[in-house]
Amino acid sequence: MAEMAARRFASSSAARDGGGGRARGRAAGGWWNRPALLDLIADVLMLFAALGLSWVVVSWFLARPFFPLREVVLLSPPAQVTTAQLEYVARAAIHGNFFTVDLDKVRADFEKLPWVRRAEVRRRWPDVLELRLQEHQAVAYWTSADGSDTRLVNRQGEVFVAASNATLPSFSGPQGSAAYVLGRYEAFARSLAPLGRELVGVVLSAREAWQLRLDNDMVIVLGREQDKATLEDRLARFVAAWPQAQEGIGVQVAVADLRYPSGFALTPADTLAMKGKK
Repeated sequence: MAEMAARRFASSSAARDGGGGRARGRAAGGWWNRPALLDLIADVLMLFAALGLSWVVVSWFLARPFFPLREVVLLSPPAQVTTAQLEYVARAAIHGNFFTVDLDKVRADFEKLPWVRRAEVRRRWPDVLELRLQEHQAVAYWTSADGSDTRLVNRQGEVFVAASNATLPSFSGPQGSAAYVLGRYEAFARSLAPLGRELVGVVLSAREAWQLRLDNDMVIVLGREQDKATLEDRLARFVAAWPQAQEGIGVQVAVADLRYPSGFALTPADTLAMKGKK
């Protein structure tokens, strides 16, 4: 019995020793006994350290006064923008050297000038900034519906703020309608061309009613679009009948009301003068 108990104890001890050995073997076979993995981790860490050090060195080098900007070359001759304005913006906006100058900020600062619609800025080695400007081309004055301010309209139908003494037609309409008014102005001007008069004013009301003014101060009331008689049809009918009507009246007409589907009404200028006196 004692011998059997001794054999069981020995077997149990061997089993415990074997389990502990396997555990120690697993522990001994961890990360530290995998040299390939450790080499990979070390290489990655060294790569990141080298990249960080390179970035610091390059940033320091580029920030040194080794690559100064010496000239700004204007590639498009200005029509409205003055040399003094360009010089002022260049001094205020351009900071840093050839590599560190903020091109987006420089472009944005030039686009703040009243007559500048677009600006392009690019580097030219070794010390030049090239500047190309697209200026607004004003085609009309724009008055807001409430008459609070007067601005300008460019060929793209965009409203911008600038000073001008040019002789241009006057537009007025709801906010955001400048491009639409410009397009209709061009169509109205073509329709009125046979009269030999120039279209100098277009008003679009909030109810989408149109009013035109010619260079002889005659006002043409077109009103709103109609299914039975479109704006173009009413205007064409008036243009065709106006020479004969003008001869028959023999007086200056102040207002031509074209809102009727089959005709138009005329108001002589002296009638309005008499009403004004009363």
